[in-house]
Amino acid sequence: MMLSDDKIVHLSHVLLKGIMEKKLVDLIEEEGKVRAEIKRTIISELKIGEEIDSVARRKLQSFSRKIVEGSPEWEILYRKFFREGEVKKGRASG
Repeated sequence: MMLSDDKIVHLSHVLLKGIMEKKLVDLIEEEGKVRAEIKRTIISELKIGEEIDSVARRKLQSFSRKIVEGSPEWEILYRKFFREGEVKKGRASG
């Protein structure tokens, strides 16, 4: 995971505070439960991102010709494969 548990907890507090200050929702659950759900959602999205990253990197490594990570060609193909993965996972529209 790219974020520590402490950072995720902090983000859940910041997000809930912002949502409450802007009065975007009326809470029907206690704040602790809402923060826990925000945290669970962040973790889930990070895991999906890691899965997509892994698939994109495997595709790049499967080429018979070695593509150097960080090169313009690698970056373009990585973004393409990552985007395809997001579409497959329902995170973006095709």
